[in-house]
Amino acid sequence: MADTTTPVPAQRRKFLDGAWIASIAVLVVLAVLDIAQLWPTITFAANALLHTAPFIAFAVCAVAYLKATGAENLLAKAFEGNPARMIVMAALLGGLSPFCSCEVIPFIAALLAVGAPLGAVMAFWLASPLMDPAMFAITTGAISFEFALAKTIAAVALGMFGGFGTLMLSGTPVFTNPLREKPSVGGCCGVKQPFSSQPIWRFWTERNRLDIFRSTALDNAIFLLKWLTLAYVIEAVMVHYMPADLIASVLGDGGIGTVILGALVGMPAYLNGYAAAPLVAELMDQGMAAGAAMSFMLAGGVSCIPAAIAVWALVKPRVFAAYLSFALAGSVIAGMAWQILS
Repeated sequence: MADTTTPVPAQRRKFLDGAWIASIAVLVVLAVLDIAQLWPTITFAANALLHTAPFIAFAVCAVAYLKATGAENLLAKAFEGNPARMIVMAALLGGLSPFCSCEVIPFIAALLAVGAPLGAVMAFWLASPLMDPAMFAITTGAISFEFALAKTIAAVALGMFGGFGTLMLSGTPVFTNPLREKPSVGGCCGVKQPFSSQPIWRFWTERNRLDIFRSTALDNAIFLLKWLTLAYVIEAVMVHYMPADLIASVLGDGGIGTVILGALVGMPAYLNGYAAAPLVAELMDQGMAAGAAMSFMLAGGVSCIPAAIAVWALVKPRVFAAYLSFALAGSVIAGMAWQILS
């Protein structure tokens, strides 16, 4: 007899995970310590979600379409040609396309197994967690279109910075024999040749692709909703309790020290690009310099747990340290550039 009980716990886990629990915990603590602020916090978060709803809807549909069509298969083209071209293409596709970690890790493992240049892989690793269509939409709604566009350009530039840096240092001890062990081709999705098929743009003609569209849309809607709810609840608390002059005095002068501090704080404190956007928007409203905001989001995006684990799992610690070093240096440079331009 088929087991019909398995999907129920799986669905519950989608709703009762860390982000939802954290949001509830913040509200419970608020109810205990300052009950008068509970309802204003809830309404603030609800109104913020309503304001962001059109961007969430666009992000959900865009990512679902790209997944259903198999547009991710275009990533493989980034690793064809001479090394310099590979680095540029890997940075562009990493910074502009969505990806599934279940597929990207075996995809990168397969590339490394067959000898793909580490510079191109580094470019992809650095750019890919920083921007995608969903994050662009959320960042536009929470901060501004200009900031989202600048972050996209910075993501691609950071990928190229790390990629060409790796290429130039490829003969040094840091990048000699970089892999923990030679990875096998394949992965947890059972994909023998990741990203090897051609995209099907008219995906609605195939039932299985329609199913992918629906499941991806639902998963991304839940993902965005839970993280943005947490972000807006924290933002409401910040608005009420965090003095604006403190933020302005620590992160508001726009100098190189402020930008470096933004990157150093962002690396260990980052949630993810979706939750960070509204929080950074509030910090900017309270006086955080534009350059510090940019370096915070870039450095934190590269060092967030999902992105870092993908690198740590495949390469030796010295290469992982180089990955973080490129991220830190590149985010500071991008932060200073944005501070000057803004």
